[in-house]
Amino acid sequence: MSQTAPPHREPHALPEALRHSAWEDAQALLLGTALCALGVVLLQSAGLVTGQTAGLGVLLAYVTPYGFPLWFFVLNLPFYWLGWARMGPRFVAKTVVAVTLVSVMARLLPEVLTVTVDPWIAGLLSGATIGMGLIVVFRHGASLGGVGILALWLQERFAFKAGWTQLAFDLALFAAAALVLPLRLVAASAAGAVVTNLIIAVNHRRDRYVGR
Repeated sequence: MSQTAPPHREPHALPEALRHSAWEDAQALLLGTALCALGVVLLQSAGLVTGQTAGLGVLLAYVTPYGFPLWFFVLNLPFYWLGWARMGPRFVAKTVVAVTLVSVMARLLPEVLTVTVDPWIAGLLSGATIGMGLIVVFRHGASLGGVGILALWLQERFAFKAGWTQLAFDLALFAAAALVLPLRLVAASAAGAVVTNLIIAVNHRRDRYVGR
């Protein structure tokens, strides 16, 4: 799950008429995180993983007694201070809400939703669902935390491109997944991660949506 968040922009950067209201932010974060949580349920139903911090949470859930909701919430905690320093308190507050919602919904959805799906279909559908959920979250000034925040900080501090940081993390993550999962499931997982990142690359226009 690619989680690079939009850089912080001060509220005065956009006219009042273009800013999202609190109600708009609330409904968007609820919808976006629901889509992301649904994507995680699809992944886990087929024994797949995804990229970024969410993918690490899913992988750890497979090899430990603890589920994805707990891992995803805990893994994001160290990144909040980076987000505070780079994107500001409003961004971090929204991100904490988004991460918490995904954690809660990923825990509750399997109790009311049973999914049986081919791994390749699960990979592609989860990639699309997570990608669209992230677009919604990004456009309302939040993220799902994690490695994306670290990548932006490294780029700002050391001029190391954020995309390379995220790519290196994902390569290491899928290499680790190959030690735990059958290669066909790793391949289906990678296909889903590609779909997620393509959706973000095509649809996330920072010049158009950042800071609303």
